[in-house]
Amino acid sequence: MDAHELGQPPDWTSGPPLTLERCLASFEHQHGFTIGVEEELMLVEPESLDLAPVIHEVLPLLGSDPRYSTELRAAQIEIITPVCATAADACRELGHARKHLVETLDGSWRILASGTHPFSMRHGEITEAERYRQLADEYVWAAKRSLVCGLHIHVAVCGAERSLAVYNALRSYLPELAALSANSAFADGVDTGMASIRPKFNEVYPRSGIPPAFRTWEELVAFVDWGRRGGLFPDSSHFWWEMRPHPVHGTIEIRVADTQTRVEDATAIAAVVQALVAMLAERFDEEGALPVHETYWITENAWRAHRYGVRGWIVDLQTGDRVPTRTRLARLLDELEPYAERFDGDAQLRDARALLAGNGADRERYVYRREGLEGLTRWLVEETERSALDA
Repeated sequence: MDAHELGQPPDWTSGPPLTLERCLASFEHQHGFTIGVEEELMLVEPESLDLAPVIHEVLPLLGSDPRYSTELRAAQIEIITPVCATAADACRELGHARKHLVETLDGSWRILASGTHPFSMRHGEITEAERYRQLADEYVWAAKRSLVCGLHIHVAVCGAERSLAVYNALRSYLPELAALSANSAFADGVDTGMASIRPKFNEVYPRSGIPPAFRTWEELVAFVDWGRRGGLFPDSSHFWWEMRPHPVHGTIEIRVADTQTRVEDATAIAAVVQALVAMLAERFDEEGALPVHETYWITENAWRAHRYGVRGWIVDLQTGDRVPTRTRLARLLDELEPYAERFDGDAQLRDARALLAGNGADRERYVYRREGLEGLTRWLVEETERSALDA
């Protein structure tokens, strides 16, 4: 390209413009706090356990099963649960989907659930789908540099005003959720020194990290329209923040968690999120407003969560007091108990308490010290598949 040549905006493929009316209507649900889970998994070679870019061979084996979908990388597969009433329901759906995938692959390829692959440098293969090709063309270096996997949890809140208030307040809890779910300590063959390195790879994309607060839905719609008109992004699906309002589904989508190796850990995180949303919604109903903290304050806590997981500390956003992360999370789980009970989440909340003793990143390092990098990778594959078969 000539140095003076003007770069052209991508010819984004997109649907109709987002209108305020359509946005508000999507959040008017008859049944509140329903939950849906999406998890990104890695496909790996059966012997070397290196990434295997075989999604276009795997999907035909699964027929037209709506539980499975492509992701950015050809070595990834996404599992999508139906809308569920409780995290326990989501646990069953996730377990059944993983089990069916393992049985269908029958050892031809294996699956690995973690935020990052411990050693693979095989990042380049992009899925043959128009959306992902466009992303790869626009974000050239970022798209080729890394393969990361996250756990995304959608929760519906009845009412547009209520949903926006919960979204703005829930931003403040993203560091706690990140610490609990940290499960990507290794990448490119080394211990990164982080409990969760996945968010740092994601930061090379625009619209990532802690999301901004929106004072009104008009403000969100105006931002989407501005980005669309300017060729910056086509719609709100290009918001890669750690949480986003989802006008298509009418949900709050929490994207902060690394993919969890065990089904029970994934659904523990889902139960915490569902109970947290319910608690904040109830507080909004009682008080008419919820605290909204500055993004850059929350980002400071997020760094500590990504660096140390449950072994670090978090600074109280109101008082400025430093609180050990385990203490903060233990108190939060105590607060959430009555809300988890409403959604049959008692068992899942107990699993969340177990993560306080040692989350995925802690387990990764424990296995690595005893088995090395190859042993860790094999353990991740075996745990991924075992938890599916047990579930």
